[in-house]
Amino acid sequence: MSEAFMGSGRLPAAFMSPGPTSFVDFLRQVSPDRLPNFANLPSDSSPAHLTPEATTIVAVVFSGGVVLAGDRRATSGNVIANRDMDKLFRTDEFSAVGIAGSAGIGIELAKLFQVELEHYEKREGRPLSLEGKANRLATMIRSNLGLAMQGFVVVPLLVGYDTSRGEGRIFSYDPVGGCYEEHRYHAIGSGSVYAKGALKKLYRDDLAETDAALVALQALYDAADDDSATGGPDLHRKIYPLVDVITEDGHRRMSHEEVESLAQTVVAARAEHPDGPTAPVS
Repeated sequence: MSEAFMGSGRLPAAFMSPGPTSFVDFLRQVSPDRLPNFANLPSDSSPAHLTPEATTIVAVVFSGGVVLAGDRRATSGNVIANRDMDKLFRTDEFSAVGIAGSAGIGIELAKLFQVELEHYEKREGRPLSLEGKANRLATMIRSNLGLAMQGFVVVPLLVGYDTSRGEGRIFSYDPVGGCYEEHRYHAIGSGSVYAKGALKKLYRDDLAETDAALVALQALYDAADDDSATGGPDLHRKIYPLVDVITEDGHRRMSHEEVESLAQTVVAARAEHPDGPTAPVS
């Protein structure tokens, strides 16, 4: 334990005075040993391609908010490392993050981001704006640049409901912390090329919540069809993609039964048309 927390039991002076609104900056000042110490991993540690990798995440904006969906597979090289991984994280009432890339680092980053937003809200008495959340996450990703250069890349996808604009929004990132707003839909991860093709074909501006979730599942199915690192619906094990929905009422995770019903609809339709639904020519 850091010396700052030892002694007579009294809180350190830093706890008794106004500090930074960033929890990461505060912890770096008070007890830096408690931060995830990714920067000091030995250069001869396990090769990046042999550590578990989270794969495909998709996001779809609809008229009342935004849907975030992720497959459940994690891979380690050519091996399935996990069949039912949760890659989606509620970060506060009106935002969520999906991770692709190095799974362990991504999970730590998402959890630290959750605390970062909670600390800001307690410190300031109000939540950070959605654009502020996007910029704060970019700064945290940038701190992982050293490991990204070694191949331990984490690429999150941030979605949220912008209460000031009354709409769902999507933000993507590059490995060095660049932040980019995406419009209507987006996908990240190993199957993102195939997922984006499906999204481009199926997206409509008038999608309802259930329709948006169905489009997301169709995109993940297409990704799994062509990308071995992306897992499709597993009807025998009852493992289905996870779907988060964020609206003006806040964040909610679609129930297992809801997703199961949608997934079975997709699979049944694929039995008739293996390549999936088609978009009208005109």
